[in-house]
Amino acid sequence: MTRDATSQDTAPFTADDYAARMASAARTAADAGLAGLLIAPGPDLAHLTGYRPTAETERLTLLVLAAGQDPVLVVPALEAPDAAKAAGAPALTLRDWADGKNPYAVTAPLLDVAGRFGVSDNTWALHLLGLQRELPACSYVPLTDALPMLRAVKDERELERLAAAGEAADAAYEQILHVPFAGRRETDVAEDLAALLRAHGHSQVDFTVVGSGPNGANPHHEAGERVIRRGDMVVLDFGGLRHGYGSDISRTVHVGEPTPEEQRVHDIVREAQQAGFAAVRPGVSCQDVDRAARAVITEFGYGDRFIHRTGHGIGVTTHEPPYMVEGEEQPLVPGMCFSVEPGVYLPGRFGVRIEDIVTVTEDGGRRLNNAPRELAIVE
Repeated sequence: MTRDATSQDTAPFTADDYAARMASAARTAADAGLAGLLIAPGPDLAHLTGYRPTAETERLTLLVLAAGQDPVLVVPALEAPDAAKAAGAPALTLRDWADGKNPYAVTAPLLDVAGRFGVSDNTWALHLLGLQRELPACSYVPLTDALPMLRAVKDERELERLAAAGEAADAAYEQILHVPFAGRRETDVAEDLAALLRAHGHSQVDFTVVGSGPNGANPHHEAGERVIRRGDMVVLDFGGLRHGYGSDISRTVHVGEPTPEEQRVHDIVREAQQAGFAAVRPGVSCQDVDRAARAVITEFGYGDRFIHRTGHGIGVTTHEPPYMVEGEEQPLVPGMCFSVEPGVYLPGRFGVRIEDIVTVTEDGGRRLNNAPRELAIVE
């Protein structure tokens, strides 16, 4: 049943939810031959504990996870009250340290003195070097290398949030079709998109790509001062976080009636996007989704103008593993969520991209974006 993302909210995660995630992460680390995980502030910490420190700080904050021991969050004493309010706090032990003390000496007793630890990618070098001084026999490997799929498989509660974020993005797209395009700057339309995402429940807007005319041939064009004209193709790619989980959608619209060539290129990309979606099912490799979408575009002679991967994972961030790209042999698993977003980019002329977020089901895939994919005509 379709939920109204603008009027219904998903239930909050509980301490039990976070306890299960931490226990699973610790088991996964042990299965990978790691002594444990060291998780600094960022998306991994938010996913595992619900704790998002209000500001970046040089003071050490570190979640220590290891199979067979209770999870411990090392925090600065002045931030401990905030950490204790996190939804996952009841499922772990807080160990604080005061200014003037050595936080690495506080952390060291929690670690295997000669262990190999997976470390969240955004951990400061300052902190790893501090731990190395205390425990010179320890070694560290980034989670991207050791456990790239740590957050990849979503549970039902996470899928609800991603679906609600997708529906909110759909609603924003359907409303943007009714604002004026011709005669306005790209930045004006980008501001409209950001406002619509917030109106539909987004607390954070990560990007609002508005690529008009030749700017649409740059996949990551930042909305600029170019005035949109009648006859322009306009690539719209926007998303952010709603209740902590991401949205990301791309649609291409046309200001006035398109030329036969513009319509044809859009139809090719739309067919490629459908082929990529149709390839989604458990056991299929990530690269096979890319191959399915790319084959269509190549068949019609635009293979060299599809210049990026077909998709990326999404969750507590808008870009994360898994990646739908040649060479990625990771098999798809029910609960994975990622974009399917082929495109064609003709330098100096125009671009087309169509993107939905898709989740893997037990027997195929399900779109989390359902806004129309036809070439919409705007004014």
